[in-house]
Amino acid sequence: MGWLQYDHISDPIAIDDRALSHLKTVITTKLRRGESFTVTWIHSTEQAPGRTTIWVDPAIPLRFTFESPDPVELNPEWLVRLADTASMTGEIVLIPEEESGPLTIPPAS
Repeated sequence: MGWLQYDHISDPIAIDDRALSHLKTVITTKLRRGESFTVTWIHSTEQAPGRTTIWVDPAIPLRFTFESPDPVELNPEWLVRLADTASMTGEIVLIPEEESGPLTIPPAS
């Protein structure tokens, strides 16, 4: 399990190392371009039901911490699908790696 430390919030956001590695790659690519965007994910089964969205901007500090010292092998198809969610809606939606078929973005509420 990895952690995303967002701004100066005391509780880091727990995200699986593999998912966090892919998310980090897409986020840092967008931040290098000076883009601001949101990131949304569905809560894990260990959390209360729901979803969370954060606003990501180059001025907001982020720290990615991984439980494993070894980097994961990135799945290019998953990276493209995560980046596509951002291109379609301005929001990275942390979709599961195993999702297949056409990309569908859940409607905003």
